[in-house]
Amino acid sequence: MTTEQVEAKVREALHAVDLDGVRAPGDLVERVVRRRGRRRFSQAAGATVAVAAITAGAVFGLGDGGAGERERPAHPAATQPATPPDGWKPWQGEIRGAGERGCLVDGAALYCAGSRYDVAKFDAGTGKRQWTVAVNRDGDGFDHPFAARDGVVYAYRNHTAQNLPDGDYAGGTDLIAVDAASGEVLWKTEMPQDDRTEQAAMLMDGAVLANTPGTRTMSALDPHTGVQKWRHTWAKGTACQRAVVSGVPHLLCTRDTEEPHDTDVLRLDPATGRATKVTTLDGRPELVGTSGGRLVLVASKGGAGKNLRLITVSGSGKQTSWPYRVGPLAALEVAGDRVISLSRQGEASVFSLSEGRSLWTRPAGVEVPGREEFVRAVSPVVSERQGVVYFADDTGDLSALDLLTGEQVWSGHADIGKASPGSADSPQLLLYEDVLIARNGQRIVSLLPRTGG
Repeated sequence: MTTEQVEAKVREALHAVDLDGVRAPGDLVERVVRRRGRRRFSQAAGATVAVAAITAGAVFGLGDGGAGERERPAHPAATQPATPPDGWKPWQGEIRGAGERGCLVDGAALYCAGSRYDVAKFDAGTGKRQWTVAVNRDGDGFDHPFAARDGVVYAYRNHTAQNLPDGDYAGGTDLIAVDAASGEVLWKTEMPQDDRTEQAAMLMDGAVLANTPGTRTMSALDPHTGVQKWRHTWAKGTACQRAVVSGVPHLLCTRDTEEPHDTDVLRLDPATGRATKVTTLDGRPELVGTSGGRLVLVASKGGAGKNLRLITVSGSGKQTSWPYRVGPLAALEVAGDRVISLSRQGEASVFSLSEGRSLWTRPAGVEVPGREEFVRAVSPVVSERQGVVYFADDTGDLSALDLLTGEQVWSGHADIGKASPGSADSPQLLLYEDVLIARNGQRIVSLLPRTGG
């Protein structure tokens, strides 16, 4: 079977996965097949099990940002007007080899990755490229710089550019730290498997929490040197989800079997790594994010998507849960106090964790790919200052809904082209203060939405 045929089978299998009625979000498919031509299928198969278990030139051309403003609603809700950062002007451009894998906004910096560069820094206000870190052999996939703090950017890179003795190529993965001012690689450490998902590495208090040096080990690495401070290893036959809550690392561990088992929540001391059991959860809830010092999870006890529950776990182990009914999910995000979902039918919903209830369900105002389409939905982004949640689709259509009421307060369009079905290039929507940055493949557009006022 060819690599392409294997990938097609994996995509087909993942899109058919139904974990107690909760379908895997579309963007998880490429987390398995994202590195075509250089990952052995045995590695991809392992990632499949994990996924199933957890649900340009140097300067861009300036212009109108490739954005088309649509007619504003007649009765906008009480949102705050968007204001541009100092020195910002609309811009758009092609970031060839530097953006196909996605971007991260940190302050006025835009860090991206593509086929030629594992990290490329741009000025978010002007689009000017500042420095790059070249890939080690090739740079296909969906991963991009995942965090930046205290003048250091964290990303992934191929461990080697060499073929195996049998002629195959499995480059492996290094976690790298890059100086944000100069682009110099400060340190790197090899990961034990080719995992570049959100749970492979993350920032915690005073360190980088990374799944290294073993597949069942999380280590706290010095953010400036990469030196290991401590490590925690869990037992063979156990699978652990990972999260950092208010700077403190947590593990959600259960038996790695097909039969359902309860899940232990462990808190790791940020200074020593010492594990303390916080509580035990019924079954295998899926970690979806964190909010205000709490873990946020979704669980299902019934088939066909029935009897879903939204669960929070505090640092003291207190559990709170509510019924949570949504359609087949295209995207799910936790932003502050809110859980924001986007269904395959194009319905957006906001649930308030502090109030324990759904605030509203409204049409998102953009097209959403169906279950049968190999196109990933664009994750929504929230502007707390403006009081809106933004949605986008793979054609560049944009929509802003009021966070309190769900009323549409703005719609527009960014000229980013259209995503190709089955492509590893995931369309993306980012915020630079009040400015929207829309990206699809190597095409990127920066624009200021006219919300509020």
